[in-house]
Amino acid sequence: MSPTVFKVGKYRFQFFSKEESRIHIHVISSEGEAKFWIEPTIALANYSGFSKRQLNALQKIIERHKNEIIKKWKKHFKTGNN
Repeated sequence: MSPTVFKVGKYRFQFFSKEESRIHIHVISSEGEAKFWIEPTIALANYSGFSKRQLNALQKIIERHKNEIIKKWKKHFKTGNN
């Protein structure tokens, strides 16, 4: 199961179930994919297809939604306090 956390324009931000336990989010669109670590700091883990400009814009979106991502991660994976 890969729940969508939120969408912004053409980008879908989601979790992949049964993956590593470190909090992160995947961003998917028809142009590419990227994975960003959320903790300990927001950082690009890997990507394909996106330009540097797109990656910078995606990181800013993730920074604005960081608390929502963490809350939904904990709820989905049933870790920590929700």
